[in-house]
Amino acid sequence: MNTKILAAMAVASVMGLSACADMGVDRQTAGTVGGAVLGGVVGNAVGGGALGTLGGAAVGGVIGNQVTKPGTRY
Repeated sequence: MNTKILAAMAVASVMGLSACADMGVDRQTAGTVGGAVLGGVVGNAVGGGALGTLGGAAVGGVIGNQVTKPGTRY
């Protein structure tokens, strides 16, 4: 049950971030925030507790930032 709630929150966050594209938020900022949100959800699911959530958010934010760097193509 808890995993379903976290997955729904992640989907809602991604949908909200996609709307930010029209509001002047640059791609890298949206990637950083989106990565942090998804990383926090995964970190909580894998590690549990606040430490897992914060660690996942930090790693996800860095990955999201690097993947969406201007000029980077994957």
